[in-house]
Amino acid sequence: MRRIIALLTVASVFAACDRSASESEPAATEHEPAAVAEVSIYKAAVASASRPEADRASDIGRKPEAVLEFLGIQPGDTVLEMWAGAGYYTELLSLVVGESGKVVAQANTPILNFAGEAHTMRHADNRLPNTEILLAENNELVLEADTFDVATIVLNYHDLYWSSEEYGWVQIDVPAFLAELYKGVKPGGTLGIIDHQAVSGSPADTGSTLHRIDSAIVIAELQGVGFILDGENHVLTNPEDDHMTGVFDPAIRGKTDRYVLRFKKPM
Repeated sequence: MRRIIALLTVASVFAACDRSASESEPAATEHEPAAVAEVSIYKAAVASASRPEADRASDIGRKPEAVLEFLGIQPGDTVLEMWAGAGYYTELLSLVVGESGKVVAQANTPILNFAGEAHTMRHADNRLPNTEILLAENNELVLEADTFDVATIVLNYHDLYWSSEEYGWVQIDVPAFLAELYKGVKPGGTLGIIDHQAVSGSPADTGSTLHRIDSAIVIAELQGVGFILDGENHVLTNPEDDHMTGVFDPAIRGKTDRYVLRFKKPM
């Protein structure tokens, strides 16, 4: 009899504990909302309603979300965009760095002539208030030391080896330019390069003839001034490109095999 009473007592205690636990926990419902996935700053920038339709039409071939994420640009960054042109990336960079950041969009006379009305409209009515235009002709670029968290050269590195009287593009002093660029990036900062791939082992003058340049040349030159190669992204790779056709040829324009390189300036 005593044993039966003891067992009943223990059972009562556990039952009470179970009731207390269930009463203290919120009841689960069938209609609890699922956790909302956080939208990345890069996806949000690309999806921004403020972007022109012409830019959106280019996204499929340029894959900006993947490129921006690979470069690691953050809100609050100060970014230098060399040869910004019509401003496709200028606007995206402006959206990513936000009000606390700054984009310095460098251009020169030939670039402005090439971009034409697109550049004017991009910056009309203070559309990009966190963006500053830096006018600097070839061989006249002067940057403050250790200023930029990120610098980019998008589809223009090959132009270091181009010159044209017709377009007013003066031959660039490559070592001097690269030294100035290195000076301007902060220690620990990033340099991003996108360009059209040339045949492996081809000379730098393909920058003038085909508007392409072998990525090995780019890597060697930037390492030569002190940058460290930090990564390569293949999101813009096109294995069907023969690397021997000029990039403005209608057969390949907008579909070239492009490399995306990320460099770091040592701390």
